[in-house]
Amino acid sequence: MENSSEPAFSKPQNLVDENLDLTVSRGTNLRLDQGFTWLTYIFAALTVGLLFWMSWIIFRQAKPAIHKFGLGFFWSQQWDIGNLVFGALPYIYGTLVSSAIAILLAFPIGISVALVTSESFFPPTVRTTIAFIVELIAAIPSVIIGLWGIFVFIPFLTPLQKLLSSLFHWIPLFNTQDPAGFNMLTAGIILAIMILPTMAAISRDVLLVVPKELRSGSMALGSTRWETIFRVILPAGFSGIVGAAMLALGRALGETMAVTMVIGNSAQISPSLLDPGYTIPAVLANEFAEAQDPLHIGALTYLGLILFAVTLAVNIGALTIVQFVSRKHS
Repeated sequence: MENSSEPAFSKPQNLVDENLDLTVSRGTNLRLDQGFTWLTYIFAALTVGLLFWMSWIIFRQAKPAIHKFGLGFFWSQQWDIGNLVFGALPYIYGTLVSSAIAILLAFPIGISVALVTSESFFPPTVRTTIAFIVELIAAIPSVIIGLWGIFVFIPFLTPLQKLLSSLFHWIPLFNTQDPAGFNMLTAGIILAIMILPTMAAISRDVLLVVPKELRSGSMALGSTRWETIFRVILPAGFSGIVGAAMLALGRALGETMAVTMVIGNSAQISPSLLDPGYTIPAVLANEFAEAQDPLHIGALTYLGLILFAVTLAVNIGALTIVQFVSRKHS
């Protein structure tokens, strides 16, 4: 019997090479995945750090006004640059009311546009044309919309506002004698026009990704088109629609030029929507460049800090609503 030093079984060389290549490839992919994960963490940390850095800079600039006025700055109505006495309530009121008018008008119109351009009410070419025209509004600079509001929209709207005031003057919302057109209602409508593309475009994208099986299944069970829309499609896209509304509201809260040009810029608190108002972005645009005294600069920066806090609160509220509805439907 002949002895042999060869093992009883050995893998072919090509299989060994393939396993080695596979091991090296897996190790490389693992390192790439880990590197991409850490890169994502770094970018996320930089974003959060940038947010806190901006907040700290604004807070530091607002310190003189915070130390001087404290929390009383929120409900004080006096804004006297000469005597260095400042209060934020008229500007907070104007910002919230004009933005509320805008979102109340833009929300149903935006949802309607999204439904018309995502469902098969019209031929595809018509739906695409409508969507393109609506999204085109977002490309118009805000100062151009403001000029259009002054020279076209306000002359058109003023007679209607005067009619509204004469017919419903007993209602506090319209209790203004001889409205001039530069008021809170005009600013709210202008804002609604500006945020409509955001509301409509994002809602349309949300409705388009709703699975077609939900539509066909609802129709197969005997639901009408509108029952399918209101009971199936809109609830399925609720979180995305709320996100679209919050993005639109965020733009309305921070819009500056167009609102400054049509709101009247009067620091007052009036229940009538036909009276002039003032917003935080408008007063920042009008006064920040000319502010000299550190307390005046601090008061304006304090207003910016309040606007930042309001925007953050709106987003937290939207997230809470989405989570509550998700738990309710789960």
